[in-house]
Amino acid sequence: MATIDIREDAGVRTLHFGSDWIQGAMRIARPWNLELEYTKEMMASLLLREDSRFPRKALLIGLGAASLTKFLYRHFPQTQLTVVEIEPAVVHAARQFFKLPEDPARLNIVIADGVDFIASNNKTWDLILVDGFDADARPGALDSEPFYLAARARLGRHGILAVNLLGRSRGYKASLARLADTFEDRVLAFPSCDSGNVIAFAAGSEPVRVELRDLRDHALALKARTGLNLLPTLSRVEGAKTCRRGVLEI
Repeated sequence: MATIDIREDAGVRTLHFGSDWIQGAMRIARPWNLELEYTKEMMASLLLREDSRFPRKALLIGLGAASLTKFLYRHFPQTQLTVVEIEPAVVHAARQFFKLPEDPARLNIVIADGVDFIASNNKTWDLILVDGFDADARPGALDSEPFYLAARARLGRHGILAVNLLGRSRGYKASLARLADTFEDRVLAFPSCDSGNVIAFAAGSEPVRVELRDLRDHALALKARTGLNLLPTLSRVEGAKTCRRGVLEI
């Protein structure tokens, strides 16, 4: 692991692994909010299931500045969170500079390689979020067929996997193809957001089929509950003709 750098500019604190790549960010005045666009888009996974209790169990691979962890912790008190982070110094930085909660009853922080953890674990999760990169923005074995196979095995029937595809070599299409092969085409990549990140979603054994008008209703409810506005994301998805006949299918 390269040296961890903490920087601040215009009220935003950022995490770096010894390079200019931003590995996480927090607006100091609003530490529970999602600052980076791609983290907001990963939360679109919350719109894909009708169950009001979704997710009851969530696994996050890659802690960074703890943005996703804090969002779920703050707004989904029913959710049991497990976070796997390979580098202990990242956990220390998240606690010291990014307000990572200490609550073992709800938040289990595991120091481990995400690939090894998911391959050796027999638990299942409703939601798995993958956002792990090295100092050069490379995902390593987190972007591999064995990892995706293990992730699929660890998803419940109605589970959702969300993966940040930033930094994949030669674009994201090869990564998306690996996901599609593993999940039998129950995969959808949202159009690239302003940051250049592409977020891919994969469904467990139960496919996703949601009408856009229902997605908008879910997005409005999420905004009222958390302040997160995903309506622009849904408009971009619709504009890209991702949804045939007004239905999002994964």
